[in-house]
Amino acid sequence: MVHRASDAEETGEGGQKARDRVLFLREELAPSAPCMVLGRGLRKKREDLKLPQQAVSKALRWSPSKISRIEGGRNTIKQKDLEELLSLYGVDEEGQTALRELALFGKQSMWWKPWSGITTAYLQTVMSFEDMAQRIRSYEPQFLNGLLQTPEYARALIDRGPDPAHHAALAELRQRRQAQFAAAQGKELICVIDEASILRPVGNAQIMRRQVQHLIKLNEDPRYQLRLAELKRTNLPVEIGSTAIFDFAEALLPTIAYSESIDGGLVIQDEAAVDRRAKMFDKLRHQSLTPSKTTGKLRDVLRTNYYR
Repeated sequence: MVHRASDAEETGEGGQKARDRVLFLREELAPSAPCMVLGRGLRKKREDLKLPQQAVSKALRWSPSKISRIEGGRNTIKQKDLEELLSLYGVDEEGQTALRELALFGKQSMWWKPWSGITTAYLQTVMSFEDMAQRIRSYEPQFLNGLLQTPEYARALIDRGPDPAHHAALAELRQRRQAQFAAAQGKELICVIDEASILRPVGNAQIMRRQVQHLIKLNEDPRYQLRLAELKRTNLPVEIGSTAIFDFAEALLPTIAYSESIDGGLVIQDEAAVDRRAKMFDKLRHQSLTPSKTTGKLRDVLRTNYYR
């Protein structure tokens, strides 16, 4: 079920109401990135014409909630509906082609479809964000980000969860996510690693030793920037909690923040809320160890905690 963090609505030009853009996800899919890009494009066309949603609703005999769902990316749009919007908005041929291509892309089966029956809906949303984002900023207070995990670490963590019959497939999915990110051009992952997450063993000492060695190797890759938040350091803004911030090409989507808990995931699109989280993350990043000092600290952890 999708829950709005608030039922508040803001009244804009012409009495138009915009839904609060903070969603707590459990079983249902949140907007996927491709559908959100299409929805944003259609919303811009409408706003360029200074048309409130009510006017579109009246002209097409649609419910206002249908337009809101389309513009928010919460629905894949039917071809007939798309054509009606393109006609109403007077979109030129070039614009029509671009929006139709986005609609087709949004309907395509994503690479994770073989795993869709065993993954949470909110994880599928996150994977769509990972695919389209140019930069990902992440902080995890308890465990390592999934894009940093070795297969052994991932399997040891997954084995602690329910549904043992699916554990092998979920571990395979995590490796595929890493491969997708590694193969993409121009992506960047900035991770703040909490020192507690490498001192608290997952699995056993051998698994942790290989995991820490893997982190050291990743930190040599310019696509990855790892910074360690030391336990002894005071006043680090770790209260930000589990947070991922997805930065997209400006023409596609504005920055989106995501926070996950054991019960579900929170997708935050509200500009002010995203900005607060981004500023907290950047403060945490700058107060954590630099990448080179992080590598040194990781080597120390190997010697003192996971020595052969």
